[in-house]
Amino acid sequence: MKSIKTFAAIIMLSTVSFGSFAASVTATALTLDAAEAKIAAQAQQQGATYKITEANFNNGVHMTAELVK
Repeated sequence: MKSIKTFAAIIMLSTVSFGSFAASVTATALTLDAAEAKIAAQAQQQGATYKITEANFNNGVHMTAELVK
């Protein structure tokens, strides 16, 4: 009986994780503000929030963010 409850709990938790949405997006621009604006536009288009995970500046900005619904 205990193994059935454990199995049911595992199934329930695995379906919860599939319900969330996460995607990685990138943007390039000349300034940090412009790159973040592009990330924000992508997030708004998908109805998600974003968290910037990386930004590099080398003759321009390359920014990566994680979108979360």
